[in-house]
Parts: sequence; structure tokens; C-alpha cells
Amino acid sequence: MSENCNQTCNTCSDNCAERKENPTDFSAKPHELSRIKRVVGIVSGKGGVGKSLVTSMLAVTMNRNGYSTAILDADVTGPSIPKAFGLKEKAFGNELGLFPVKSKTGIDIMSVNLLLANDTDPVVWRGPVIAGTVKQFWTDVIWSDVDFMFIDMPPGTGDVPLTVFQSIPIDGIIIVTSPQELVSMIVSKAVKMAEMMDIPIIGLVENMAFFKCPDCDKKYKIFGDSHIEEIANKHNLKVLAQIPIDSRIASACDKGMVELLTTEWLDGLVDVLEQTGGKNMKIAVASEQDMVAEHFGHCAGFNIFEVENKKIVKSELVANPGHKPGFLPNFLNDLGVKVIISGGMGGGAIEIFNEKGIKVITGVKGQTTAAVEQYLQGVLQSTGSVCHEHQHQGECGNH
Repeated sequence: MSENCNQTCNTCSDNCAERKENPTDFSAKPHELSRIKRVVGIVSGKGGVGKSLVTSMLAVTMNRNGYSTAILDADVTGPSIPKAFGLKEKAFGNELGLFPVKSKTGIDIMSVNLLLANDTDPVVWRGPVIAGTVKQFWTDVIWSDVDFMFIDMPPGTGDVPLTVFQSIPIDGIIIVTSPQELVSMIVSKAVKMAEMMDIPIIGLVENMAFFKCPDCDKKYKIFGDSHIEEIANKHNLKVLAQIPIDSRIASACDKGMVELLTTEWLDGLVDVLEQTGGKNMKIAVASEQDMVAEHFGHCAGFNIFEVENKKIVKSELVANPGHKPGFLPNFLNDLGVKVIISGGMGGGAIEIFNEKGIKVITGVKGQTTAAVEQYLQGVLQSTGSVCHEHQHQGECGNH
């Protein structure tokens, strides 16, 4: 064994005696009736920083933006998600599997408190049993047509985070922090664990960042100066949001009315989460040779880019099979495309793409690869450019 061995035999060419040819695969498949597009983990290195609050607000924010959202509450010994949403109903199941409970606005939620007879009953289980329960929330629960699933994980780097990272195909994690200087060390631990497990880090959210006086609008730093920027720079991460200390937030959660909260602090995360494509996302660009085509329906073909961890790993050109009304959006959906980039596009095609959960970026010019790279960097914005000249003829992909 080499002194630099990292125990990752599948990426090593050395033929040593300790070599393991078949490393254990801990991955678990979701229920066969589940349809889950993207999974985002919400983590923290320590408790009490507002991880469950951020999880709830993210689910509410994305739900308001037209996405079907769900919460898998992996914080088994401290489940606060049902309380924040005011859930009284218990989860039920049948011979097919277990069904999550829907919130007032239609967010699917599964938590151990939705299975206990009394919400105040303690969960006195050892780590492996807790981790096994979380895994069952993934394999045995029927999650129907979920665009974004948010997993509220317990603090630290123990059994449950390890089980989630190994068993569930996480598209990325958001690390929740607070302003104290101690948090820098705690965040570093969470970052290093994610790097060890090859989990993309979407960015940082700082909770309890400041208090804004309702009388004079002056901001007060109750917990001292923020260290979020230096932590982000140290680990080359983005600061996604800073949430203030606000009595309205605490009151809404206590009353089970988190869905009524304004979530303007997290509005900037919508675009970021939309671009969280996981380890295998396909982006199609309507093209003329290597340039973005001006008209979606009349393009010569589609450059299909395969992306892993926000990097292009493969591309191929697929010829345009024809622009019969409504055909192209379904054609690209069948190819597994999650994002379509074009110059202009008919309103009918945009409508079909939206129905299928495929993001549309229009008004783009230039080289196809450059356009995709700009999208992955979060700097490519849609102008909403619609082809009007062909709409009445049903072209450009229209009905």
C-alpha cells in the first residue's frame, strides 16, 4: 500500500495486496413510484443555527415559484418541520408504500413526528436505527412528481449525514451558519465532509445575521461582526443569503404558519437552485453549426451538452427532426434535456417546456459552448424573446 493511499481503489492503478476491487455501494433507489428531479441537502456543523427554518423557507420559496417541492426531515431526534407547517395529520400507508403529508400549499413532507402517536414522544434510538429510518424515508415513501426535495439534516458529520450522502443522489448542499467566529471551524468541517463524499456545495446561508430596528431601520449586529465573507472566500463558496433576526419569523414557525412568511431574503436562491443540475444534467442549445440559432424551430440541430458538477463532460450534435407543432419540446424532453437555450422561441413551445419542468433561456447570441458555460456560471439570463413571425403558422415549436 502506498503511503499516500486514500482507500479509493476504483481510481487507483496500483496493484497492492490491500486492493479492494469491488467497493461497497451504499446507494439506495427511491420507491419505484417516486419521481424526484433534484435533491438539495441543508446542513450545518452545529445545532441551533436555523437549519430547519432555512429548509422550510426554501421549500416555500420554490413552491411559490411554481415548482413542486418536498421536505424529507432527516433530523429524527429533533424534528421541527411539522410544527413549522402546522401539520396535525399523520402519515399513512398501504401495500404500495408510505405517503407523505401535504402542507396547506401542497408541499410534501415526511418526518418521524408524522408517524409517532404523540408529537412529544422522544425518539430514543441508536445511530444506526436513526440512519436506517432516514434511508427508509427515501426508499419506502412515495414522492410523486417532486421538482425539488430539500433534506433537513441533523447537525454534525455523524451517522445520518453519512447515510444521506452515501445513499441518496444529492445534487448539492447548502450550509447554514450564524455570525459567531466559532462557526468558521464548524463550517470547515462540513465543507471537508462534502468534499470527501464528492457532494457539490451550492453555497452558504447566514441566519441571525443582524437585527433591523423597526423604528429607525438601523441594523444591529447582535452576535457581532459577520465572518461569512471570509469563510466563503476561504473555501471558494458563494454567500447565498443573510437572514435577519425577526420576531415575525419565530412567530410564524411557532404558530405553524411558515407558509405565510415573506421570504424575500431567499429570492436570489431561485435562479441558483434552478441551475443545480446534479451530477448528470443535459443542456440543449438550438444551433446553426457552433452558433446559437436565431429561431428555435428552424435551427439546423441541437448541441446537447452533458454536465457533471457544473462542468461540460460531453457534447453531441442532434439534427433537427422537424418542427411540427408541439413536436420539438417533447423530442428534447425524451432525450432527458433539463435546459434549452435559443435565440427566439414561440410561445407554444415555451408553454410545453414549462409544463415539463424544462428551463427555457431565450434571447441568447454567440457560440454554443460559451452560452452553456455562462449558464453554469449563473450569468446567462433569459430575455423572454418570443418568435412572433411564425406563431400563426404553428412554427418555432408552437401548438
